[in-house]
Amino acid sequence: MSRFWKIALVVVVVLVLAVVGLRLMHKPGGQPGQANAQDQGKEGQQPPVPVTVVPVARQDVPVYLTALGTVQALNTVAISPQVSGRLISLQFNEGQPVKKGQVLAQIDPRSFQATYDQAVARLHQDQAQLATAKANYSRSQELGPKGYIAKQDLDALHNTVRQLEATLASDQAQIRDAEVQLGYTKVVSPIDGLAGIRGVDPGNVVTTTSTIVTLTQLHPINVMFNLPEQNLDMVRQAAMGEGELSVAALDRGDAHVIADGGVLKVIDNQIDASTGTFRLKSEFPNQNNELWPGQFVNVRLKVRTVGGGLVIPAQAVQRGPDGDYVYLLQQDNTVKMQPVQVAQEVGDSAVMIASGLTQGQKVVTEGQFRLKPGSKVNPLKPGEVPPAPTKEELEKAKKSGGGRRGH
Repeated sequence: MSRFWKIALVVVVVLVLAVVGLRLMHKPGGQPGQANAQDQGKEGQQPPVPVTVVPVARQDVPVYLTALGTVQALNTVAISPQVSGRLISLQFNEGQPVKKGQVLAQIDPRSFQATYDQAVARLHQDQAQLATAKANYSRSQELGPKGYIAKQDLDALHNTVRQLEATLASDQAQIRDAEVQLGYTKVVSPIDGLAGIRGVDPGNVVTTTSTIVTLTQLHPINVMFNLPEQNLDMVRQAAMGEGELSVAALDRGDAHVIADGGVLKVIDNQIDASTGTFRLKSEFPNQNNELWPGQFVNVRLKVRTVGGGLVIPAQAVQRGPDGDYVYLLQQDNTVKMQPVQVAQEVGDSAVMIASGLTQGQKVVTEGQFRLKPGSKVNPLKPGEVPPAPTKEELEKAKKSGGGRRGH
């Protein structure tokens, strides 16, 4: 292609682009300024936006502190025998409840029974010797004044009686010891609890270092948790003012309450310098075994109640670049953006407002995405739906839509 034709092609393309641009700038039916005025007129004729509004209410709002907690058994006991011997039987089921005083295991008692019988026999022998010594001493006391027995011999007989009395006391102590050792052959539960997995089998020779089973007490049960040190004064003052503070345990997603009815039992006497937190212990009845040792839960500690707090639904609060705000309904059924400060959440669906609203004002809870400051709205109650459009309104909307398509 020659240079002339290349220049001609470029000129043609430039002319075509210029014509297209002019047609776009000068639309038929008026000047650009006129078109903007028409569009603004149409916008002003838009029907009110249906929205749901809710009044700002006053109610008592509980104040909670939350933390991650760990469930801990009230008592955990590792059951070990107190005497050594062959294990004859286990009398509990793994994972099942046991009662205080229930026999858990039986150790072969024969050698301990023999030791006990020997101690009893020795007692009887020494009792007979003591009886003889007392009789000899009694007769000698009658003969002493008559000069038939020396005072030295009389003293020796008296000392023999006292020696045998001491031997008798020792025998009785040995019997009690043998009886205790014999009793240890029956391993009993010291608490009401839940049996874990057994550590020995029948037939094994167990010693005092063997663990037969571990028992955990689940009723009641403890939940341990930590709070930042800046909350210490608040918790202490609340505990002194209200007595036992209520505690609830929630699942890890804070979706629902696992266990209620807990109370704060202990505030630790020191702050952990490495974490800047202090430890607390709460106690739950746990009648239905909702909590399990080692489980992680979210703890909600109630420290006080704010009387007459301003409460609105949580969905009314919007987040903007300058902070939280709500759409506030005006007297002329328009809305404005009202900055607010949220104090805290109230349950799962409401918030308490610290500033920005007063009781009785109405805020938009549904339909905010179609609003801007000054928008005309049709305020509806929760659950209320706007009325169906009339035939005239439908015809007007149809004609308005047809006119726009004609352009």
